[in-house]
Amino acid sequence: MLVAIIGGKLQGAEAAYLARKAGWDVLLADRYADAPASGLCDRFIPFNAVSAKETSRILGQADLILPALENRDTLSILKKCADITGIPLAFDADAYAVTASKIRSDRLFTRLNLPAPAVWPVCGFPVIVKPDRASGSRDVRVIPDKKALLPYIENETRYVIQEFLQGPSYSLEVFGFPGHYNVGQVTKLETDAGFDCKRVLAPAGLNRKLVREFERMSVIIAEALSLKGLADVEVILDGDVLKLLEIDARLPSQTPTAVYWSTGVNLVKIWGELFVSPGIGTAPILPEKPRAVIYEHIRVSGGRIEVAGEHIMSGSGPLCVRSGFFGADEAVTSYKPGRDNWVATLIFSEKNMADAHIRKAETISAIMRHCGCDRYTDPVPETFDYDPSKNR
Repeated sequence: MLVAIIGGKLQGAEAAYLARKAGWDVLLADRYADAPASGLCDRFIPFNAVSAKETSRILGQADLILPALENRDTLSILKKCADITGIPLAFDADAYAVTASKIRSDRLFTRLNLPAPAVWPVCGFPVIVKPDRASGSRDVRVIPDKKALLPYIENETRYVIQEFLQGPSYSLEVFGFPGHYNVGQVTKLETDAGFDCKRVLAPAGLNRKLVREFERMSVIIAEALSLKGLADVEVILDGDVLKLLEIDARLPSQTPTAVYWSTGVNLVKIWGELFVSPGIGTAPILPEKPRAVIYEHIRVSGGRIEVAGEHIMSGSGPLCVRSGFFGADEAVTSYKPGRDNWVATLIFSEKNMADAHIRKAETISAIMRHCGCDRYTDPVPETFDYDPSKNR
């Protein structure tokens, strides 16, 4: 099957990586020839979608179109292209319109009576401020007091202002069509100092009761959205309660690859087949004992290895896949022999998490020796002393 992936940034890299794992031929289109995903496809087209007619001509041989971007004009053109050509488009415009807005998403959680962080001014300080329509962790800020919050209050229609919670975060993909939804594997997310995801752990280590609750909430949201396709749901654990942070009706980056290495379940393959062969999909068979996976991003520069959020992967040019990379099972990386500034997503898969951490440490040591690095850093978000009872 020939899949056309539109967008070569991090979503595109995720889609291309897993599409090739599915055995599909990958055509990637992006306006920039050095987009990260341009090194992960079978064929690359430097292309900027400006009209449905031209887009239809270029994508006319594809069996499936996978959008891997968030530009509304381009998404609209792709929808028209799909209508013209009859090529399935793996995109739910109605669900995406809701989930692309954090404000609208939070209203949905409230309407469904699902737990979520308290909103200001009901909660105390510190609070976390998120732009309504920004992707991921972009421009997320922790605000310690009301004086620092004033500029955001004046633009409250552009920001979500919530209680700042310091518990662990988790992710889950839900997919299907109204009345028939399935879920993937819960993964644990770890972030850098800027709240950008730097590491994914699978399985997540949540107890069965919390996993079932997470699955239940995800299906409730999918039904409320009449979701057609796939969405990613993120929560934070506050005490013993999972609170909803966001939902995105699009392919996420990072977590699908971790799920693939842990369970063998390919979420891109499932997502695509939902549109190529519409109907009631079969539930993925998750192994009783999934493999333990560590998936993390590193940057090597100036004699230092730094673990950092996925943003580092977007500015280093085309990425490639390397097996057995310094002892990792696989890496998606910009590394080339002799290059002293490069990035990599390292993937480790073992029978248990302790062994995965041991092998990760061995790989980091091997990279440090090879590259002459003398420092290793793994930044975490700043912690705050506060009384959680004031935020309930």
